[in-house]
Amino acid sequence: MLRHRLMERADIAECVDIIRTHPVIGLRYGSLIGSLQGVLERVLDFQAVQGAVVEEFSASSRKICFVGLSVFVLDSFVQEIKTPPLRWVGPELLRRGLEGNFPALTDRQLREANSRGGLNLLVWEGCVKAGYETRGEVFQALMKAYFTYHRGFLLKEQIGSQLEDVRRAEWLISTGGLFWDPEQRCYANVPGRSPEELTRTPHIVGITREIEHSRYGSWAGDLFSYQKPRCCFSRSEQELLIHALEGFTDEELSRRIHVSLPVVKKTWASIYRRASTYLVGVIGNENSPESKMKRGKEKRRRLLSYLQEHPEELRPVSRKILLSV
Repeated sequence: MLRHRLMERADIAECVDIIRTHPVIGLRYGSLIGSLQGVLERVLDFQAVQGAVVEEFSASSRKICFVGLSVFVLDSFVQEIKTPPLRWVGPELLRRGLEGNFPALTDRQLREANSRGGLNLLVWEGCVKAGYETRGEVFQALMKAYFTYHRGFLLKEQIGSQLEDVRRAEWLISTGGLFWDPEQRCYANVPGRSPEELTRTPHIVGITREIEHSRYGSWAGDLFSYQKPRCCFSRSEQELLIHALEGFTDEELSRRIHVSLPVVKKTWASIYRRASTYLVGVIGNENSPESKMKRGKEKRRRLLSYLQEHPEELRPVSRKILLSV
C-alpha cells in the first residue's frame, strides 16, 4: 500500500540516498551531493521549505519510494534561474545553501506574500526511487501529495521539477505543461527540443497565475484557486491540524510535534474557540446547546472535513495584511 506524508528529519538520510543513487538526477549534483544532507537538516524547518515522501508500507515494513522538495523563493532567484545560461536548479539551491545565501523566503516574507501579491513555488527536486519508475500508482500518489501540500497558497508562479525521464517529458507536454523560452522571455507550448534533449540539458517548466487564468483548465489550475482564510489559525494550531489531517491521535500528535499531551489538548481548545467564531456553520458556536452536542470525534471530523476542502486555513498569513485588503 502507498501513502504520502510530510518528510521528517529522520527521513533525510534515506531521501538523500534516493537522490544520490538516481542514475540521472544524482549525477547533476556531482561532488556537491555529499553536502545535501547537511543543508537539508538546516533548511527543512524553514516554513518556506516543504518536504514530502511517498512510502510503500505494510504491517511489518515501510520503504520510501519518492521524495519531493519544494521551496517558496525570492523573486530575484526566479529571475536568475530563468536567465541564460539555464542551470540545474537542485544543485544551484544546494550550492547557495552551502554559501549561506539560500534563496528561500523568511517566515515573515512568506506570511506577507501569501497575504498579498503571491508566492513563487519552485520544486527543488522530485525523485522516484530506482525500481519504481514504471509503477503508475507511485506517480498518482506523488501528484496527490503535491496538490495536498501546495493547495491553498496564493501562488503567482510555479516551476516544476526538471525532467529526468522521456516518459515524464512526454506526459508533461501532453497535459499542457509550458516551457520557458529564455530568448523570448516567455512560456511556450512547445519546448523547442526533443524530450530526449530536455532530460540532458537544463530547462524550466512552469506556469504563471495570469497564464492559467487566461486559458481553459489544466492539471495545474487547481493550485491557483485561492480563497482568503477565515480563521487565521496560529502557526502552532496549523501545525497540529496539518498532522491531524493525516489521521494521528492526540497521543501520536504529541510525539509528532514534540509537545506534551496537555499542550495538545489546550491547542485543540484554542482551535475550537476560533472555529466557533469564524466557522459557525461548520461546528456551531462553542457555547451554544447545539455545539455542546458536537463534542469529541464528531466535532473533530467536521472541522477536519472542512479543512480538507479549505487548505488556505492551514497556510501562513499576516492577519494585519488580510484585514487591510
